[in-house]
Amino acid sequence: MNQETHNDCALIALDWGTSSLRCYRFGTQGEVLERRSHPWGIMNLPVVEVGNDPEAPFRLALQSACGDWMDAAPDAPLIAAGMVGSKQGWREAPYLAIPLAPDRIGRKLTQVDTGAGRPLYIVPGLLQVSTLPNVMRGEETQVIGALRQYRDDELLIGLPGTHSKWVRVSNGRLQHFDTFMTGEVYGALSTHTILGRTMQKPDAPDDAAFMRGARVAQTPEGQAGVLSNIFSSRTLGLTGELDGSAQPDYLSGLLIGHEIAALKSINTLHRQRIVLIGDAGLCRRYRLALELYGMGPVSVAEQATEAGLWLLAQHAGLVS
Repeated sequence: MNQETHNDCALIALDWGTSSLRCYRFGTQGEVLERRSHPWGIMNLPVVEVGNDPEAPFRLALQSACGDWMDAAPDAPLIAAGMVGSKQGWREAPYLAIPLAPDRIGRKLTQVDTGAGRPLYIVPGLLQVSTLPNVMRGEETQVIGALRQYRDDELLIGLPGTHSKWVRVSNGRLQHFDTFMTGEVYGALSTHTILGRTMQKPDAPDDAAFMRGARVAQTPEGQAGVLSNIFSSRTLGLTGELDGSAQPDYLSGLLIGHEIAALKSINTLHRQRIVLIGDAGLCRRYRLALELYGMGPVSVAEQATEAGLWLLAQHAGLVS
């Protein structure tokens, strides 16, 4: 890439999580000129050969990931979202309590010295203060990006994954969010319990098995709760009703079905727009479960992380 193209860079943005570091080089109109991905999440930083400065691995990761961008665009600001702002990250960016308007997040960035002649501005996470507190870090940036695409008065934004987040937005303000550890529980159950002993990896997604599992929460047996129901992924195999390759999708559907049933029970607006953000295959599964439970309409936001990083930089006054 030539020097002239690099000079078009208006912002260098990072999605810096636990296991990966994704980098975006933005043009002056907010368009993404280039993307990069590296395995240098905060728990897997490159090794510094000399010294014991705790910030050195972060500086090395930043320089290795996009040092050429920074050299070629010395005036481009740096912004980062994700676990880089956690207690285990480069510098803790304190949580902001919700409800709040999205632009307030951009005005509360935490500054850290990169040692590269310019600071890095880190996006804060969000805290919901209640009897059972809730936090997010990184997802707030994706939510802000989705709000650029969808401006309904009432929105429910879902971020399925290891720790699924559901964020209620009312008149542009982030009002409330819930966390379901569905993905992590699925991984633990299928890998570290007896349920995994009879499972076989399927060649392709088994929608019939998934939907069978997703319906369980609607049944009288489902009223006993997910802890009672999950054993059925084994017993249905033992009785010959589910073969081994169908059991992973059945368990996935069962857990997601219980998540959506719980979400419906605590959400007063069942027919509001739902916007999903995340892996396409996982969003497809959640769409099936949401439609089964009569929730929606369902849309999927594209490139929400990139859009959110640019908007936060605008809110912070880093770009025009």
